[in-house]
Formats: sequence, structure tokens, C-alpha cells
Amino acid sequence: MWILRLVGMVVLTILTSFYFFPFEFTFLPGANTKMVMAGIGLIILIVQLARQGQSLINKDIFNLAIMAGIVSLIGFFAVIWNDTHDYTYATYIVSMLVWLSGAYVVIQAIKKFHGHISVELLCNYLIVVCVAQCLIAFAMTQSPSLKAFVDSFLGSTGFMGKLKDRMYGIGASLDVAGSRFSVILMMIVFLLTKNAKTEKKKYIGLYMIAFVLIAVIGSMMSRTTSIGAICALAYLIYVSRLYTLKFDSNMAHVYGWFIGIMFVMILLITYVYNTNQTFRYNLRFGFEGFFSLVEKGKWEVHSNEILKNMYVFPDNLKTWIIGDGYFDNPNGSEPYYTGPIWHGFYQNTDVGYLRFIYYFGVAGLIAFSLFMIKTGKVCMDRFASYRSLFFVILLLNFVVWFKVSSDIFLVFALFLCLDKDDDQMAVQKSLENNVIS
Repeated sequence: MWILRLVGMVVLTILTSFYFFPFEFTFLPGANTKMVMAGIGLIILIVQLARQGQSLINKDIFNLAIMAGIVSLIGFFAVIWNDTHDYTYATYIVSMLVWLSGAYVVIQAIKKFHGHISVELLCNYLIVVCVAQCLIAFAMTQSPSLKAFVDSFLGSTGFMGKLKDRMYGIGASLDVAGSRFSVILMMIVFLLTKNAKTEKKKYIGLYMIAFVLIAVIGSMMSRTTSIGAICALAYLIYVSRLYTLKFDSNMAHVYGWFIGIMFVMILLITYVYNTNQTFRYNLRFGFEGFFSLVEKGKWEVHSNEILKNMYVFPDNLKTWIIGDGYFDNPNGSEPYYTGPIWHGFYQNTDVGYLRFIYYFGVAGLIAFSLFMIKTGKVCMDRFASYRSLFFVILLLNFVVWFKVSSDIFLVFALFLCLDKDDDQMAVQKSLENNVIS
């Protein structure tokens, strides 16, 4: 019986990964796993609406759809005004609905299997997915046969697929993976502090191991993960009041685990670093700043120097207001583009705030920011006991935008598909089980 349950949880983990880290199969080009799940979600919604008169659509979703529609309209106006063909955010309303539909499949599958679903259970699945992606990425650097197997069905490239000279998982790579790893690190720290005072503190060791694995291997895959790790540790210090040097025994238990696991991991990393050339290369890439500080006495990171040069601000009022209508690099994709040749993104910048401004100006940036704030507020209002979690996730999103143009709506979409009653019922069931045991 436990074997069947384990198999079921593995399948759910894979399904969640298909949503959280979408990719294209080689035998299904043009359609990634997120799109397939969105199609399935649409069918489920139609069936539920026909049978019960109930569906995902509610007042919160409707209001968010209106705000996403405004973002799309501003993007569409920027495209028309500038006579371009880059509809990246002109179709954002469609992207929002696709994410929601795909998220609905994940939520319904977990609920069907476990008989209930809660915010904490969903967070645990996301943590397992990210740990698995990190372990797969690491294993691929050590096993050419495993890498060949993954590459045989991984059809996409770039942030959703195969890369050269960079670690990647199955659909997890570059800054897209880094921003999502960062969110999960925040979740881990929140659950650590939340469960430290309950009977679930027995899982603190597992959460700590997950944190270290994602922080270390995730940074080797994308240095954006380091931003999440720093923010998560800062949040832990703030919540535990470590800066006052006064914290209760429960927090002392957490830090005890943290110190112990870090000690073991440092010994393990040191050994592998000195015996494995591939691991050494990837570790030095992920933590280039630390190695530079130790070896040269100063903090130097090549990507940080590149990032400084990416802070290129618009030089005209029109661009500030409505943008240039370009989000991606127009070279080779824009048939009538005759401007400078960019080797990266438009204006050679990957800075999130600037890419949004260059696409649809401050008007679009404000509209998109308000949409993200409203999304976070809906989750905060719906799950009051997790208010601080959603707040720090929202804050992390705006911090990451100083580096890359990430979109973490897919994280919020999962919780938007989760009813407040479902979470309360799951909590009540957990309390009843504890009383019985």
C-alpha cells in the first residue's frame, strides 16, 4: 500500500514540475508541458461547471483578469504606436489564464490523491520539485549517459531546455530557474519558523537539507538563486530576532540544525571540490564573488560588471511614457527593424525594470506592478496565517527585477486555485490526526 502511495506522490511531483518548470518534448514541438496542462485544466473547468455550476472563476480572479487585461492593452498600444511585432506582454491576459488553468490541474490532482490540500502541502510539493531539479542537474554533470537520456526528450533550449556549458535540469535553467528557486527558499524558511513551535519540528532537518541543496546547486545553475538565499536568511534572522541575541528554545533548535548541516555540507563540498573538476568549475561559477574575496581580497563577479553596464536608461520622453515596443531582441525577429544590432536583449539590458520600461514605458510598468501587488494581496487576504509568506514573495519579486525580468505569477496562481475552505479543512484534519495519535 505504501508503495502505491509513494508512486502516487512521485507522479504528483512530476506533474507539479511540468507546471513549475515547463519544457517541450522532442516528440511534441511547439507545445510545452504548461500549455498541455492548461488545455487539460480547461476541460476540467468545463466539466465541473456543467456538473456543479462551480469553477475557478470568482471575484478575485475576475478582478485580476481585468488588471491583466489593462496590462495587455498598454502593451498592445505600445506595439501599435511603435509599429513593432513584439506581443510579449500585449497578450499577458492569455498568459495569466494559461498559468491559472495549468495550476488548477496541479491543485485538483493533489486534492484528489490526498483527500485534502493546504498551503503547506502545496509548498512541500514545490520544495520537493526544486530539490529534485537540483539533484538531476548535478547528476547530469556527473553522468553523460543521464544527460544524453534527458537531452533525448528535452526538445526546448534556453531557459526551458538544453544549454551549453551551464548546469540545467528538466526545464529548469538560467534566471527563470533562479527566481523560482529563490521563492522556494523563502517558503522553506517560512515553514521552518512556522513549524518550529509545533510537533512538525521533527521535519526541521529535512527543510534545512532542502534549503542548502537548493541554495548551493541552484546558485551553480543560476546566480539569481543567491539573491533568494540572502533574502531568505535575512528573513530568518528578522523573524527569529537573532539580531537581539535573544530567541526561544525553538529557534535555538532551528539554528542548531542549521549549524550542524552547514558543517557537514562544508566538509562534503570541500572534498568534492578537490576531487571533481566539473563540480569545482560549477561551484566557482555559482560563488564567484566569494572565491574572488578569498583569493584576491575583493568582491568581483563578472556578471555583476555586465549588470552594471546594463543600466541603460531611455534618452527620450516617449520611451519613458509608452516604451519602444520591444521586449525581446528585435534582431532577426523584427522584419522592419533597422536599428542597432544587440547581442542580448533589446538595448543590451536584462534588468527587469528597464526591460519593462523599454517595452511599454512607465505606464506599463506601473500597471504590471499593481497587478502583481493585487495578486499578492488576494493571497494574503485569503490565507491570513501565511500573510507574511506571500508578502516576502511579492517583495522578492520586486527585488529580483533589479537584475532580471522575472514573472512569479505562476507561484501565486497555484494559491489562487486553492480555496480558503480547503486549507482550513486540511488544518483541521491534521489537528484531529494529532489528537488521535
